[in-house]
Order: sequence, then structure tokens, then C-alpha cells
Amino acid sequence: MTNKAFQKIYTEVTKITKATCTIKAQDVGYDELATIDGKLAQVVKIQDDEVTLQVFRGTEDIRTNAEVVFLGNSPSLKVGPSLAGRFLNAYGEPIDDGPQLEGKQVEIGGPSVNPVRRQQPSELIATGIAGIDLNNTLVTGQKIPFFADPDQPFNQVMATVALRAESDLIILGGMGMTNDDYLYFKNTFTNAGALDRIISFINTTEDPSVERVLIPDMALTAAEYFAVEEHKKVLVLLTDMTNYADALAIVSNKMDQIPSKDAMPGSLYSDLAKIYEKAVQFPDGGSITIIAVTTLSGGDITHAVPDNTGYITEGQLYLRRDTQVGKVIVDPFRSLSRLKQLVIGKKTREDHPQVMNAAVRLYSDASNAQTKLENGFDLTEYDSRTLDFAKDYSRHLLAIDVNLNNTQMLDTTWGLFSQYFKPEEVNIRQDLVDKYWPSK
Repeated sequence: MTNKAFQKIYTEVTKITKATCTIKAQDVGYDELATIDGKLAQVVKIQDDEVTLQVFRGTEDIRTNAEVVFLGNSPSLKVGPSLAGRFLNAYGEPIDDGPQLEGKQVEIGGPSVNPVRRQQPSELIATGIAGIDLNNTLVTGQKIPFFADPDQPFNQVMATVALRAESDLIILGGMGMTNDDYLYFKNTFTNAGALDRIISFINTTEDPSVERVLIPDMALTAAEYFAVEEHKKVLVLLTDMTNYADALAIVSNKMDQIPSKDAMPGSLYSDLAKIYEKAVQFPDGGSITIIAVTTLSGGDITHAVPDNTGYITEGQLYLRRDTQVGKVIVDPFRSLSRLKQLVIGKKTREDHPQVMNAAVRLYSDASNAQTKLENGFDLTEYDSRTLDFAKDYSRHLLAIDVNLNNTQMLDTTWGLFSQYFKPEEVNIRQDLVDKYWPSK
């Protein structure tokens, strides 16, 4: 070992795998960065004086006498106003041909917010997607995943939320995106003139997969700066957390760690919790809300990634294709926002809770009628009306392309009630019926 300008330099690599190198070293820390023959690496394991480094761009061409230089710091990001509107890679470096970032250098991946600094979430965060805002209203400081099959348009939904959400700042963390998806986000944000309130950290399928593990920490480090320092209402969109977990598994397997369920590392729960627990409402007004896509393999909700996610988050949102209307909808049966009671009827109009419950009950009646129809049973006149209602409910409220504010979505639902049912069939409080039932 030699010392050059206070950097520790080693030239003897004792073990090389497809993703890691091991050397004997002292006085280095977990997550510390290093270069191995110029390739960026990070300390992932320390046992006595044996240090294992994860090499982000792979260990191909690395020699046993490679020069290993420890940099003395963990991955970091320059935070400040210059982040606004930028597209950055997993290392926080610009990929949009813009100038270098300016600001304060902050290490990523710090601890979650101290519980005593947390406030119970109490502010509505409207997404502009009626299927979410009507039945699964979100609250600032909430953490919630989208569960979706890989062939569903979840990235289009995320882009829509980014443009419509009532928040001060949107931070997008893209992991394992195709170039088409990356360009879709970039073009959508640019054409909408919304870049000044969006920051994007992007890892594509052409980038090394292990770099994906840095993306959530980069996005949340930026979010913490704006929420804490500038008291902003920040919405973090992460897509796709299954790709993130797969990257963790690659590193874990190549380090010869014994895999857990579905070939995932045994640390998966804590790895996911470290990310999701960054969601917070601060007493002084700043907040971090997290919406994250988790793609499902064949709809398997029992897979380790969605299974662990469900224990950490406050509900879930499901996308599914409604074959009756030919649109992708937010499924009202399987979706759930566990914090919606904190805002509906309080931060939204007084009739919201009863309208939501009545609509889902009638939609459930339509589902039962559909089952009767498919099994050859006769339908009642009421059954037929519920089926017609369900189609319009999906088309005009649940579909992901419906853009309505809270007042419009409630008025639209009342309009559907009056079109297909009598007031007594809807079973809503009489004073609300008197006030909001549309006049013929």
C-alpha cells in the first residue's frame, strides 16, 4: 500500500468475480468509493482486513495487480437550485448536455428521518388521475406502490402523475428503463414546459444493472434537500423497483451470499424499507411522498418484491385492463390507500367519503351481475343498470387517461348516479342527496 495525496492506494487484488474485487486493506468504511484501474467501485463487505468492492461497470479487464484507490467518501450528490430541470445518471452526473451541477456536496443514502421530527400526514396530494384521487386519495408523506404487469403502461401513468400532481417538485428515479421510455419521459416533460419543477435520475438498460441500486438514494437525497431546506412539497416517483431488487440480487449472488425467497437477498426487506421510510411530513410544511412502480411477474403478488413491499408501504395501487371498455384502469377492488381517511371529506368536499363508498358498492354489484351473466343466469333490471353504470364509471372515472380535479370527479360520479339509479338505491345521506343530486 502507498499513500498519495491522502488517498489509500493498493496494488494487490486477491479475488475477482464478475461483479466484485477483494483486497486486503485497513481503515476503509462501508459504502466508501474507490477506483480499480479507473473503474468506479464501492465497498460492500468488510471482514477483518478483507474488503470486497462492487465494481459498477463490471470486472472485465481488471488485473490482480490493478491499482485500487480509495477515495475516502461515499457516493454523493451536489444539491441546490441547479438540479431543477436536469436529467442525471446514477452518479448524479448530467446526461442532458447541460452544465455541471453547482451546490453543496451531500452523501447519499443517509438515515431515515428521526420519528420525533415527523408529523402525521394531513395534506392532500392530488394526482389529477380520478381513479386515484376518488377512491385511493393520497396524502403528503405517504409511501405507496403501483403493482402492475410488465406490459401495462405504468411509465405513462408516472409521467401523467408528474405533470398533473399538485406538488412543488417532482423527482423521477428511473431504473432499467428502455431508451424509448427515457426519451418518452424527456420529450413529455419538455413538450409540457414542466422541466423547471422536475428532476430526473435515469438508469437505462444500456447502463450497468448494478448502478440501479444508486438511483433511489440519489432521488431521495435531492428530495430531502428541497423538503428540509426549502420546505417544498416533493413527490418522488420510482420506476421500477423490481429492477432495483433484481440489481441487488445480482450483486448478492455474485458475492456468493445465500439467496432468500425468489433468489432475492436476505436483506431485501431492510433494503426496501431504507428507501420507503424516507417518506415524511415535516412540521414546518416540507414533505416527501413516494409513489413507486413494482412490476409483477405473471401477476404474482406473492413474489418476494411485492410481498415485502406490502409490509412497508401504506396501501397499493393496481393497474388492470378493463376488457369491457378497452382501457387500463385503477382497479377499485384491489387498490387501497390506507391514509385516505385523513383527508377525504376534510381537505376534499364533504360528500367525498359517501360518494366513494357508494360508487364502489355499485361497481361491486355490477361485478356480481357480470358473474351471473357469464354463468347463464337471468339478469334483473337492476343488474342491467349496474352493468351500464360500471362501463361509464370505468370509462369516465377509473381510466388512467381521465384528468379531473376533485370537484369535477365528484360531480361526474353524481351524474352517473342520477343517470342509472334512484336516490334510495345509491344509499347516500339524504342531506347530501338534497345538496348534490343533479336536477333533471
